[in-house]
Amino acid sequence: MLKSYKTEITPSPEQIQKINQTIGTCRYIYNFYLAHNREVYEKEKKFVSGIDFSKWLNNVYLKENPDKAWIKDVSSKSVKQSIMNAEKAFKRFFKHQSGFPKFKKKNKSDVKMYFVKTDAKVVIACERHRIKIPTLGWVKLKEKGYIPTTKQGYVIKSGTVSCKAGRYYASVLVEIPDTEKLQLNDFGLGIDLGIKEFAVISNGTTKKNINKTAKMKKLEKQLKREQRCLSRKYEDLKKRRNEKKGETTRQNIQKQVLKVQKLHQRIDNIRTDYINKCINEIVKIKPSYITIEDLNVLGMMKNKHLAKSVASQNFYEFRTKIENKCKENGIELRIVDRFYPSSKLCHCCGNIKKELKLSDRVYKCECGYEADRDYNASLNLRDCTTYKIA
Repeated sequence: MLKSYKTEITPSPEQIQKINQTIGTCRYIYNFYLAHNREVYEKEKKFVSGIDFSKWLNNVYLKENPDKAWIKDVSSKSVKQSIMNAEKAFKRFFKHQSGFPKFKKKNKSDVKMYFVKTDAKVVIACERHRIKIPTLGWVKLKEKGYIPTTKQGYVIKSGTVSCKAGRYYASVLVEIPDTEKLQLNDFGLGIDLGIKEFAVISNGTTKKNINKTAKMKKLEKQLKREQRCLSRKYEDLKKRRNEKKGETTRQNIQKQVLKVQKLHQRIDNIRTDYINKCINEIVKIKPSYITIEDLNVLGMMKNKHLAKSVASQNFYEFRTKIENKCKENGIELRIVDRFYPSSKLCHCCGNIKKELKLSDRVYKCECGYEADRDYNASLNLRDCTTYKIA
């Protein structure tokens, strides 16, 4: 079984320079592949695959353009992986699974340095306090003992190095033996995700919306202040005519950008940590199956009054993580169709209340049944018989 581990690393100044150089080259190659494909399609009406582009780049383009020889200064595996990522983005677009691939922006897009174990010469070793990465060498780990070590018999297949808000992270894919499946109970759970409460479970448990806590509101207020400060610095830069003062303003802008990025990362880490804890608590109940709804998040985001609240709940992240956790522990994950009337259906008599409004937080049926709207939906999801298994 393959399992991923992600942790923060402490690279040396030379290693930081190499990581930044590799990430910059990968971003350039990704954008170059998109632009080249668009140009070829406009002229010849054909699509250039990632393998064909890689051959053309190495055998034709670099020979004709010696000024681009710096592309060869970084790991070839990272460059090839960036090409494959761009090709994957095109294929998703052709299958109508996503929009047209966008160009990667410097210091804004998530670009990673990829490394892989291809043969016996390439060694990816890991000890308790450090990890050996090809082209970088030994890099210190901030969290000691988290990644399984090679001395214990574990094999690291591949990994990536990324940079976010001035901090560097290593994510590795480790081959570990299959774990024993949990002894599951003979009941299931229905989970209704929402905005007022993050999740309402059919066993009566409620997971609160962490974005409404005082800590998160304080961080979001602080983020607004720092973003306003950044905006004022950009406006001030436009008015500067003196080059020396302008250069100082640019340096101050970079410092302010880092402050904003760190606040964004802190908020994101709090949300991710909360989702992980919620999923662990649900799995510890050991249900035989878990039922969730296939939410139309893109459609929900079109409501300008709810878009921010929906985005901050990270519904997609919750679904992907609970899907992986269920596969790991042998729990069946059921996905109910998004048009299933879980909120409008009476759990007692089966009547559908068509005129149910979003403001109606208590479900009241003609049969006398009365319950919380989200709890009623979770019961209906638990007992739903039409679903697909993730």
